[in-house]
Amino acid sequence: MIISEKVKELVEQSLNEDLFVVDIIVNGGVLAKKVLVLVDGDNGIAIDQCADISRQLSEKMDELDLFEGRYKLEVSSPGIDHPIVLYRQYVKNKGRYFVVTTKENKKIRGMLMEVDEDTITLSMKEKKEIKNMEIPFNEIVMANVLVSFK
Repeated sequence: MIISEKVKELVEQSLNEDLFVVDIIVNGGVLAKKVLVLVDGDNGIAIDQCADISRQLSEKMDELDLFEGRYKLEVSSPGIDHPIVLYRQYVKNKGRYFVVTTKENKKIRGMLMEVDEDTITLSMKEKKEIKNMEIPFNEIVMANVLVSFK
């Protein structure tokens, strides 16, 4: 089993139903590994929850002697620079502005209005008109929430 899959399995054992794993990133050399666990929730995730997950995961990883030598564990929510990758993240972010890059290398900006099994719907303003565009998930290369400082 790939180490990141094992870490994900261990994390999921300690999550309640409104929290979910977004990504597990393991990198580093022979002397020390860095394990980054990105966790989110349907209603966000608090720093205290990340700390609890980190403590529980660290204990489990040490019990299983998952890494030879030292490792650094970091449990965090995905930052705004981390692309949206899971269906649940799209649902959570309905009503927010997105930039979506398609397979055709088009960048589409708009408010996420709808999410269904196969597509997302973005609403954008073009020449004083509101236009809705459906984008199939299989056409999305990357999607990011846009931050507004207004």
